[in-house]
Amino acid sequence: MARARERFASGDRVEGVRAPILQSWQRCRDLGLRPDRFELPYDANLDLESPLVRAALPVLGRVEPAFLGPVSLIITDSDGTVLVRRTGDRSLDPLLDAIQLLPGFRYAERLAGTCGLGTALAERRLHHVRGPEHFAECLQGFACFAAPVLNPLSGRIDGAVNLTCRASDARPAMESFIQKARNSIEQQILDTCSQRERTVLQAYVQARRRGCTAVAVTGEGVASVEALGDTGLSRRDQEVLQEKATELLCSGVVAAAEVRLSTGRTAMLLCRPVTTPSGISGAAVEALLPSTSGHSTRLPRPAEPEPAEPARWSPQRPEPEPAGTPKAPKAPKAPKAAETSDPGSGEAGRLLLVGEPTVGRFAMQTRRRLQLLSEGGVRIGTTLDVAQTAAELADVAVPQLADFVTVDLLQSVLSWEEAAETGGPLHRMAVGSIRADCPFYHMDTQFEFVPTTPQARCLATGQSILEPDLTLAPGWLAQDPVRTEKLLVEQGIHSLMTVLLRSSGTVLGVVTFYRSEKPDPFENDDLSLAEELVAHAAVCIDNARRYTREHTMAVALQRSLLPQGLPQQGAVEAAYRYLPALAGVSGDWFDVIPLSGARVALVVGDVVGHGIQAAATMGRLRTAIHNFAALDLLPDELLSHLDDLVIRLDNDVLASGGGHGITGSSCLYAIYDPSSGQCTMARAGHPPPALVTPDGHVTLADLPPGPPLGLGGLPFQVAELELPIGSQLVLYSDGLLQDHRRDIDAGVERLRQALAHPQRPPEATCQAVMDAMLPAFPQDDVTLLVTRTRRLDTRQIATWKLPSAPEVVSTLRTAVTRQLADWDLEELQFTTELILSELLTNAIRYATGPLQVRMLRADSLICEVSDGSSTSPHLRHAATTDEGGRGLFLVAQLAQRWGTRYTANGKIIWTEQDIPP
Repeated sequence: MARARERFASGDRVEGVRAPILQSWQRCRDLGLRPDRFELPYDANLDLESPLVRAALPVLGRVEPAFLGPVSLIITDSDGTVLVRRTGDRSLDPLLDAIQLLPGFRYAERLAGTCGLGTALAERRLHHVRGPEHFAECLQGFACFAAPVLNPLSGRIDGAVNLTCRASDARPAMESFIQKARNSIEQQILDTCSQRERTVLQAYVQARRRGCTAVAVTGEGVASVEALGDTGLSRRDQEVLQEKATELLCSGVVAAAEVRLSTGRTAMLLCRPVTTPSGISGAAVEALLPSTSGHSTRLPRPAEPEPAEPARWSPQRPEPEPAGTPKAPKAPKAPKAAETSDPGSGEAGRLLLVGEPTVGRFAMQTRRRLQLLSEGGVRIGTTLDVAQTAAELADVAVPQLADFVTVDLLQSVLSWEEAAETGGPLHRMAVGSIRADCPFYHMDTQFEFVPTTPQARCLATGQSILEPDLTLAPGWLAQDPVRTEKLLVEQGIHSLMTVLLRSSGTVLGVVTFYRSEKPDPFENDDLSLAEELVAHAAVCIDNARRYTREHTMAVALQRSLLPQGLPQQGAVEAAYRYLPALAGVSGDWFDVIPLSGARVALVVGDVVGHGIQAAATMGRLRTAIHNFAALDLLPDELLSHLDDLVIRLDNDVLASGGGHGITGSSCLYAIYDPSSGQCTMARAGHPPPALVTPDGHVTLADLPPGPPLGLGGLPFQVAELELPIGSQLVLYSDGLLQDHRRDIDAGVERLRQALAHPQRPPEATCQAVMDAMLPAFPQDDVTLLVTRTRRLDTRQIATWKLPSAPEVVSTLRTAVTRQLADWDLEELQFTTELILSELLTNAIRYATGPLQVRMLRADSLICEVSDGSSTSPHLRHAATTDEGGRGLFLVAQLAQRWGTRYTANGKIIWTEQDIPP
């Protein structure tokens, strides 16, 4: 320990020292204390008749003399001033006198350094300091065990009880002993207050002319009279009367109030001050309950005191009860009725509460704290939004608990990390304030707390920090001297407490509470209340953080599986919108897939369900559609293959016991050919597309319905439409039409109205549809794909029908050369002649007629050779000794892409070549 003190003095890292001791050493150094100097202030004006001393003396008198041999028991006030010292072994007195452990000297930590008394009061909990753990050198020969004494009614710390002995005489049992002594003193304080209230009640009972009802003293220290059970009042009305009676009791003066009951009747409450013969002041609250006969309400008259026990009604407050006042006997049970009424008036005056006004205020504070906890449970965590939850915490705490509240989260937490380290920059998420001009760090500010601040100590130790007097907290002042000076002087902030935001073992940040308008500093009860609120808010913030992280990950996964942009193609002009649901991502997707022959495939699909599973399934189906589209399958054939794939996926999931299948997925697949204007489409459980003609007429395509994917066994039907030039084909998911405020037919009609503007480009149409159709809170993903069709000009198409004869190859080469010259594509003449010669020669040799050759000048140069055979050629790699087999290999080398697609009458072998700029 001595070496640890030396390392601490030199500023090095200290190990092997208990965290509370090390923190206390740090506070002492921040205060400028020196271990070799020990000067304590002295105050001769001691309050030896305080409730704490009067409650502690009987406890000290019951301590076993044998145990008190080598130790000293000490009572201090809340500021550490020694009030009482009892020493069992007189030889210990000179040692204690030498360190000024005498009545009148103040042992606050800010004055005496780390010690049992001062540190226990500073940390507001049971604490012990042994030998070299003391900051001051002169105290290192002693061991101290101290615990703060909490007033059970006010919740404030009235002082501390301390056990001091030589360091060599310290025993582990001393800590348990001092804790039991503290509990006994607190119970004695409560008993004394209850006795005073019973005395007030007795004075009231004997002052009544007609007796009173049975009385019970409640746990809050307020005498409550159970006299409302036979009045016919509801439980809610009785609670309202008790609430208002407690408010009147707090005043302690003559006061009256009207209370509106749920039945429409009005009850009158009257508060009367009561003074006992021994000088104890209190108050009694009576209720005048109206009868059902409808008589007018009058207040009950004050009762005259009985001569047997002089008592008086007195609105003024008498002097405090003198020391040594004997305990008054308990109030005797009185007759059943406690009513004051005039004969025939139909009015009943009943006693509600009797007690001391101070205790009534404590009861009101307790009730309001319970209400604040209840309000926090309802208002905090209404959404799964981190910033909103932090703002709700600040709104609940201001102004009921604090005048200012700041909520700061670790930046690592907002970056979706688990924050194993509690340091690093913080992000201000919320600021609650009774004034708008308070110079705190603004929201969304990133900063770090100085290590000496209460917030940094809270993050480092994981314990809540309470600073009742900020003028004595130099660590807080060191954060930003200019800003903190404004907070102290201009805003009047005088008290602070900071609580750790922690949930499921993860540190999220800190919440700091400040007081300025409220004159009382924060107490332990306030800290406990703040910890309850923050604990609830931490769970809500953690839930919101985890939900946001998982939702962001799911959306990122889904967006990575969706197209990152539209591909280059000339068949349609396209635009799209995709919006994930608020409740979570689902399996909506869309695609624009270029096909051979300048055609394009348009796809929209939807996997039933939400979450990552639906997004992953969507990615698998989208990949499968790309693969099937590369085979140039017709829409009905593609959906049949996709249906088989879904069935296999379902079987795999069910066989592994991994959950439910994905049956219920829907899909719409359409192929548009710009050379003919033909659109071929089929759907599997998906809404039909909308068709907007150039004249503005909007219809839903007459497309035969098909079963959802995964059912199996049912065919899909194909519809063929010829789309005029400039038509718009609109594909969407059912999330666009679903809204709890309207039915499907109304949604379709609204969609028609939004689309009835054919002159708009697809991008503007997308925006108009989303503005008109999007629900306020979409429960499903919304996918929209708007395309405007284009048509190839006849001058961009060249077609030759040829007989199946070898001599037509040279004729074709001549015609191709002429056509390429017309298109200004002479650079492609050699490769195009070679490609078409090889393809036509293969068709003449291996296929059957009729033969047709077609060239398309679109975004690329497309060459097609069609025949009546369904046999597809295969690419071969000829050996060096082979005389043939190199035709398709040359075609594949000269063309950018090539392939085969099947038709109703045979097949088409096609190639694409890039057009030079």
